[in-house]
Amino acid sequence: MSVDIACGELAFVDLTFPGLDALPASGEERHSRDFLRSPGGAAITAIGAARLGLSAALVSPVGADADGDFLRARLAADGVRWAGRTVARTAVTAVLPTDGDRALATFDPGEQVTAAELAAVAPRAAILSLPRLGVAPSGARLYATAGDAEARAGLPSLEGVHALLVNEREAQLLTGAADAHAAARRLGELVPRAIVTLGPAGALELSGGELVGVGAIATGPAVDTTGAGDLFAAAYVWADLHGAPALERLQWAVLYAGLSVHVATAVAGAATLDALVEAGARHGLASVPIEEEVQ
Repeated sequence: MSVDIACGELAFVDLTFPGLDALPASGEERHSRDFLRSPGGAAITAIGAARLGLSAALVSPVGADADGDFLRARLAADGVRWAGRTVARTAVTAVLPTDGDRALATFDPGEQVTAAELAAVAPRAAILSLPRLGVAPSGARLYATAGDAEARAGLPSLEGVHALLVNEREAQLLTGAADAHAAARRLGELVPRAIVTLGPAGALELSGGELVGVGAIATGPAVDTTGAGDLFAAAYVWADLHGAPALERLQWAVLYAGLSVHVATAVAGAATLDALVEAGARHGLASVPIEEEVQ
């Protein structure tokens, strides 16, 4: 059975320590106000997409361990289809949010998605990072992302990419441009759509030769920014698959990401479709045709 979107990056279990007054220095211990365990990595995008009404699959290796059991149960609770393979251990990230930012420590067991696993879910759209574009399923609308290390490694072939979604730093690393606007223009020469997120300052998109931008949408103070980019991607794909024009898909994605940062953990901040539409109405966003079948 096909799905609207397949998230083909590694899923993690996030271990979050909210309420730190500062990050601990070397040799120092600090106490958080709470400790939370939640889905992380590509699981954030998959859960966000499912809460927005898309049929979503997480195609990621998950461990035969307690963290893997937790991750599979949380995916099922949100209606996300897990379509990866079972490996020995689950990837884990410790998240220390403070002062509107966060520090991370990650264990990655070194397993990744395969082309056959992605093709098996027959997705209409797929999200993959730059090093894994080669496993993209034939016929799927391909959304490419990059992390910091991947951006430093340079641009691979972007043939077949429908949209590239990167943050400002990643865009500048990939292009050598001095600012986000120049970076978006250079990336827009390589892909039909180049999207550059600007954190709390909004986002840019170059498509059809036109550069459009959305500024900050005030949603309140940031508690934990972990996963905001993953949820931006989920909402962007949701709006795009429903045929929203460039400015509107940016607005919905910026709003969805902004709503997510007011609580600890990305999944706790991932709004449902009803909540997003309600928030959009409060901020004057045009209605997306959510009753229509995705394109």
